[in-house]
Amino acid sequence: MTEIKANIIRIIRYISVSLLIFSITPLCDRDTMLSGARTINPYAGEEIVCAIDLGDDMYGSHGLETGLNYELLCRFADDNHCNVRILPTDRKADYLDSLQHGRIDIVITHRSDSLDMDGVSILREICEWSSWAIRTTDQNKVRQLNAWISYMTSSSDYEKLEKRFNSTFNPHKRAETGMTVHTVSPYDDIIRKYASELGWDWRMLAAVIYQESKFSISSSSFRGAQGLMQIMPQTGRYYGVEDLMNPEQNILAGTRHLKRMQKQFSIEGMNQEELIKFTLAAYNAGEGRISDCISLAQAKGLESMKWDEIVNSVIPMMREDSILEEESVKHGKFQGHETIAYIDSILSHYHAICAIHPEV
Repeated sequence: MTEIKANIIRIIRYISVSLLIFSITPLCDRDTMLSGARTINPYAGEEIVCAIDLGDDMYGSHGLETGLNYELLCRFADDNHCNVRILPTDRKADYLDSLQHGRIDIVITHRSDSLDMDGVSILREICEWSSWAIRTTDQNKVRQLNAWISYMTSSSDYEKLEKRFNSTFNPHKRAETGMTVHTVSPYDDIIRKYASELGWDWRMLAAVIYQESKFSISSSSFRGAQGLMQIMPQTGRYYGVEDLMNPEQNILAGTRHLKRMQKQFSIEGMNQEELIKFTLAAYNAGEGRISDCISLAQAKGLESMKWDEIVNSVIPMMREDSILEEESVKHGKFQGHETIAYIDSILSHYHAICAIHPEV
């Protein structure tokens, strides 16, 4: 009887272990597929070159599409243990041609008939207005990306991510409703982090970024300035930043640039509000122009630590040809209209942001 009982116990243990193995295996297979184990995932350990060709989100009508897709690419890299290199925006580049010829691995662009190309696969829909395209030469990669897209779009994380980038971020329109909000931009946490390095209210830095790019990482100027804070590539390199599409890297470069100029214009006795205005003026016009304005004010016996005095008394003199004879002026005439409007706009954005998000 004891032997029979022992056999029954062994059978029950065997069945229990078998059931446990069968129940865990599908989960392991899915996690292996998503985590990028080398035996299954064709992307694991690779560098994937990507291009986001969605235009400038500043002028788009579908939210911050580029920012959303940038985050999705970063999450794909994390989930699949690969490195994603996202190319800087180039309006003249033919990314689909580069995709066909193997110079790029993934292109994200607006859906259209032009995507019906030989050797190119359009993946499962991930965003309402954009498509991911890859070459058809490696069907394992096509299947892997489609599987990841299915996994991502069905997750609760995706719903939060989409909402984070598809809100209305115009602070003035939000202020008109009289409602308060919990978020000012998709990058509030990063903005808070770097505003503290400046000693600023983070909402002021958010106002600067809104003025520069409307929170669009794909924003670029005809002069070559890029990203959230419109950083020139050489300025980025000076602060050790190469990827100006990267939100944190761009804000890092921008705030370090502001910090350097703030230190330069920190005149004894100048209050914080005035110091911010002079720093912003230098960010827009360059340190040399604003130093000239301060030097001219001092030479003329005017108040050099008040931005309104510079606007009302000094800049009008800087527009005259006679300024070229002033020893205190090193960089020639300065019209100043753009810089005055720039600061006024930022202060307006700041007041709107404080209205919708009253808590620091």
